[in-house]
Amino acid sequence: MRIAVFCGSNSGNNPEFIRATKILGKYFAENGIDIVYGGGKVGLMGVIADAALENGGKVYGVIPQHLKEKEIAHQDITELRIVSDMHERKACMAEMADAFVALPGGAGTLEEIFEAWTWAQLGHHKKPCAFYNIEGFYNPLLGMIEKMSITGFLNPKYAEMLIHTSDPVELLSSINSYKAPEQKWN
Repeated sequence: MRIAVFCGSNSGNNPEFIRATKILGKYFAENGIDIVYGGGKVGLMGVIADAALENGGKVYGVIPQHLKEKEIAHQDITELRIVSDMHERKACMAEMADAFVALPGGAGTLEEIFEAWTWAQLGHHKKPCAFYNIEGFYNPLLGMIEKMSITGFLNPKYAEMLIHTSDPVELLSSINSYKAPEQKWN
């Protein structure tokens, strides 16, 4: 199985983000889960790649040419694909992955997981989307998603399809047992 991981090109200001990311990378490697990610060597991107590699895992990076130098492309991963732009990056990652997981990150991380989640709602894929909720990082966002559902802007089944946990075992178990809801507009 390959899991696309969306996360920050920074590490954040809480050491727990790094610690928990290392644990997840190690857990994925020990359980035969390959990582597909943004291809950078910096921030949480580099942390998860290095943790998986240090524990015998495979890591596949996808990075746009214009970010190759800025995000400092990771040269020691299993495979690094250089693509033309962010659209191609996301499409390539989506094609390669069996599931999507967002770790703490910024606007780019949110944009990537939200696009994958939207594609799932529309039936473009039936892959699970998850938030690895280190230190409750995503609690405010999950609250907003609940509000979107309560106020009638989001069908509850699409809010409920999102996996959110801070436990690697629960994350992988939820991904493995995931059943996609009926696609929107069916």
